[in-house]
Amino acid sequence: MAAHTSQSVAKAAGDDVENDVAARGRSRRTDSDSGNHGANRGANRGGKGASGLRRAVGTHWYAWAMVAPVVLVLGVIIGWPLVRGVYLSLTDATERNVSRTIGARHIEATYQFVGLDNYVDVLSDPVFLQRLVWTVVWTVACVSITFTLGLALANMLNREFRGRAAYRMALILPWAVPGFVSVFAWRFLFNRDNGILNKILDGGGIAAIPWLDDPTWAKISVVAVNVWLGVPFMMVALLGGLQSIPGELYEAAEMDGATAWQRFRHITLPGLRTVSMTVILLSTIWTFNMFPVIFLLTRGGPGDSTEILVTQAFREAFVSSPRDFAGSATWGVLILALLMIFALVYRRSLRKQGEVW
Repeated sequence: MAAHTSQSVAKAAGDDVENDVAARGRSRRTDSDSGNHGANRGANRGGKGASGLRRAVGTHWYAWAMVAPVVLVLGVIIGWPLVRGVYLSLTDATERNVSRTIGARHIEATYQFVGLDNYVDVLSDPVFLQRLVWTVVWTVACVSITFTLGLALANMLNREFRGRAAYRMALILPWAVPGFVSVFAWRFLFNRDNGILNKILDGGGIAAIPWLDDPTWAKISVVAVNVWLGVPFMMVALLGGLQSIPGELYEAAEMDGATAWQRFRHITLPGLRTVSMTVILLSTIWTFNMFPVIFLLTRGGPGDSTEILVTQAFREAFVSSPRDFAGSATWGVLILALLMIFALVYRRSLRKQGEVW
C-alpha cells in the first residue's frame, strides 16, 4: 500500500514536471511568434513608407526635377556664402592673415577662431548704434512716404479719365530704368555748381542748396531718390489691389450717403489690407538693404552722415585698410538677424489681426 502510494506520488510529480515543461515551451513559442509578427509588421510599415516615397517620387518626378536645380543654385549662391559669412564672423580674418597668392608664392591662412568677440566689439561700438538709428529712420521715412504716394497715385489711376494709359506708363518708367542709371542721373541733378535743380533755383533768385555736401540735405536727397525709385512698385501693387475690390461696395456706400473719406476708410483700406501688408514688408526689407542709392549718390557722406548698416559692412570689407573680413561678416550677420526679428514680429502682429501669412 505504501509502495503503491509512493509510486502514485512520483507519477503525479512527473506529470506536473512534464506539464510545466510543455507550458514553458508553448510560452516560448508564443513569445517567439509574437516577436516575429511584430518584426514583420515593422518591416511591412518600413516597406510601405519606402514604397510610398518611391511612389511619390515616381508620380511627381517632374516636380522634383524642376525644383532640384533651383535648390542647387540657391544652395550655391545663398547657402554657402551665408555659412561662410557666419564662420568668418567667429574668426579674426583680415586682409593680412587670410590665404593668398602673391606671384608664385602661396601663403596659407593664419586667422584663428575667436568666438563671439567680434559681436561684442561691434555691439559695444557707438558706431553701430549710430548706423542703426539712421538706418531705421531712413527705412521708416522711405517706406511711409513711398506707401502714401503710391496709394494716392493708385487711387487716381483707378478712375476713368482721358490719357490714363499714358500716365501709367510715365509713372512706371522709373521702375523700368536700371537703378544705377537713375542714381547717376539724380547725382547730376543734385550737383551744387552745374546741377539743373540749383540752376532753376538760381533763376528764381534762390541761393544754391548743397544737396550732397550738407549732412541734412544729403539725407533728404537720398530719401527723395529712393522714394522716386520705389513709388512705381508700390503704385502697381496697390492698383492691382484696388481693382480687385468689387465696385458694388462703393455704389452701395454712396447710395447710403457715405462721403469719399468714409468710403476710403471703410472700403478701400480694409480691401487693401492684405496687399498693403505684403508690399510694406517687401519695401522695408529692400530699403533696409538699399546699398546702391547710398553708395552711388553720397558714398556714405558727407563724412559718414548717410552711412547705413549695409554700406558700413561694405566699408569694412573693401574700403578700410587692412580690410576686415571678419568685421564685415559680423555686420552682415547682425543685419540678417535684425531683419529676421522684424519679419517674425511683423508676422506675429498680422496673425493677431487675423491675417494669414
